[in-house]
Amino acid sequence: MRPALLPLLLVIGCAGGTPETPAPKTPAAAGKDAASAGPSADEARAFAKTVDTELRALWVAQATAAWAYETDITDEHEAALVAVDEKLMAWLTVNIPKAAKLSKAKGLEPDIQRQLDLLTRATSLPAPADPDRRKKLAEISAKLSGMYGKGKYCTGEGDAQVCRDLGELSEVLAKAEDWDAQLDAWQGWRTVSPAMKPMYEEFVALGNEGAKTIGYDDVGVLWRSGYDMSPVEAEAETERLWMQVKPLYEQLHCHVRAKLVEKYGADKIAADGLIPAHVTGNMWAQSWENLYPMLEPYPGQPDLDVSKALADWDAKKIVRTGESFFTSMGMDPMPATFWDRSMFEKPEDKEVVCHASAWDVQLNDDQRIKMCIKPTLDDLVTIHHELGHNYYNHYYTSLPVLFQAGAHDGFHEGIGDTLVLSVTPTYLHKLGLLEEVSESDEAVLNKQMLDALQKLAFLPFGRMIDQWRWDVFSGKVKPDQWNAHWWKLRGQYQGVGAPMDRPADAFDPGAKYHIPANTPYLRYFYSHVLQFQFHDALCKASGHTGPLHTCSIHGSKEAGKRLSTMLAMGASKPWPDALDAVAGTRTMDATAMMTYFQPLMGWLKEQNKDRQCGWTKTGG
Repeated sequence: MRPALLPLLLVIGCAGGTPETPAPKTPAAAGKDAASAGPSADEARAFAKTVDTELRALWVAQATAAWAYETDITDEHEAALVAVDEKLMAWLTVNIPKAAKLSKAKGLEPDIQRQLDLLTRATSLPAPADPDRRKKLAEISAKLSGMYGKGKYCTGEGDAQVCRDLGELSEVLAKAEDWDAQLDAWQGWRTVSPAMKPMYEEFVALGNEGAKTIGYDDVGVLWRSGYDMSPVEAEAETERLWMQVKPLYEQLHCHVRAKLVEKYGADKIAADGLIPAHVTGNMWAQSWENLYPMLEPYPGQPDLDVSKALADWDAKKIVRTGESFFTSMGMDPMPATFWDRSMFEKPEDKEVVCHASAWDVQLNDDQRIKMCIKPTLDDLVTIHHELGHNYYNHYYTSLPVLFQAGAHDGFHEGIGDTLVLSVTPTYLHKLGLLEEVSESDEAVLNKQMLDALQKLAFLPFGRMIDQWRWDVFSGKVKPDQWNAHWWKLRGQYQGVGAPMDRPADAFDPGAKYHIPANTPYLRYFYSHVLQFQFHDALCKASGHTGPLHTCSIHGSKEAGKRLSTMLAMGASKPWPDALDAVAGTRTMDATAMMTYFQPLMGWLKEQNKDRQCGWTKTGG
């Protein structure tokens, strides 16, 4: 996990004009001339050096408090987190504009210039200049995360009351069996978020006030400025990539909807309409792999269900398995402290945030994972993803602190998922999770369907989350329309709708972790594109010559070398340089993803040839 807040910067003054004649100058006049000339390169260099020391201390303090809070949600830990966040916010508010001034100094070395540029746009939570309003923002931020982490859906009264948390409610949806039970669990989780809405309204206002303080129109503009391109270009790039993959998604949606109509009936799901969100096997309908038993193209050809084989695996074995994939490529093992300091299972005596995350708390290779691991394929995949963050942290740990980040945040998210593409049936067989392996066309389509339900189904969700927040932060959509706009975008991009009329006080966005936690989401969309680009490039480096979907880089030292080289760059260069280092191109592109899924695309088109694909309405 990377703290969202940044550091104390140094002050440099700027005064008025110079005399029109070269008369002798008093010391005061000379000082004015120097100030009017702008900051010097020496001042900027000294500033960057001091920032590296100051920022490290600030981030460590913030991460330490955040770790304590998320692994033991108490009022005391919340107060400690609020205090350190508030202090960090104060430094940001005052000093980001000063970093912008210093970045204009002439004669700066490229690495100093980049550190200053990164600093001007590196926070996702800008705060107001007023101390009381800044404190209020810090309090709201912590409170929203705590409300999500402690959320429960309770039914009954007194001794008969039963309360279920997110994990228990998600299990009901994962079974994907009973319409009414799934609907109850789906709407039950969304009872935790209406109380967030008034706080979120204030959160948006305070965040936007902070954004203006550091030179941005609103928080959304700030977020879109973090990709080595303009905010307008970033939004256009996102839409361009989405349009590349949309045809494949529409074919998958068409087939999934038809099968759901067969299961639940046309009276519940319209053949040309939106898929009800509660029957996708996932609390947010963001991935659909739990529908695989119903959608398996060729049942048992071979059986890809590894749940029974995983049942005896404990959490540490699942993590060790993920680590072994990286080490098979010649990459370093996790430090010994990783195994002692991580939280792999949910404690019985504490309230925690189970949402999986990777951390370097002390910024000295203090790698950790926080997750409530269960013996499922989904969690095995998630561990590979989170370890990808840890390995990125590990390889850039010696860089200046401002460079200790991904080339952009989509790179950080995509590394572990790149390895997941190599978790082929052959690899699962080696682990003892599959009894047999087949390379038949039927087996390929089964594996591709499972991959698509995890990765392809996610893309429109990843596309729309921050679109909603951009529209909220910009004021395009007013608070009384927030929920309706959420479902409008869900319908527009996903073809997914709310399964029931939403109450007037509903705040369904708050039922997704990243909204109350204020975690930008575009990174996940980009990562789902980039992982296929990375996979394609690393497969070529490993010497693979067959179809892309048959490649596994497990055990390839050459692929590991190329990947490590990119990871070690951190954020020291613009992301096109990092992409070029691993893939030989400077442009994000979804062609590799489309190539990977070619067999499935052909099969889906055949299945859908007599169906009406697309959807005739959107939600909202």
